[in-house]
Amino acid sequence: MYVGRDMTELAMIPKTEWTDDELAYFHHSFQQIAPYLNVEGQTIHREIIEEIEARGGLGHREATYTHGTMPVPD
Repeated sequence: MYVGRDMTELAMIPKTEWTDDELAYFHHSFQQIAPYLNVEGQTIHREIIEEIEARGGLGHREATYTHGTMPVPD
């Protein structure tokens, strides 16, 4: 569950200052309501996607068959 700043606060700061968790949460939220977004909502979602891409993606946050959640030192 997301615990952090809400969109009212985040709207006042550039996307470059958002945390990865904030980007991931709001990207997922906007993705779920994409068919219902107006032009302003679509613009915000596109900016979130562009910031995620500029950071090189968000990486894996869940364990998969080939990757765990913890780094393993050699």
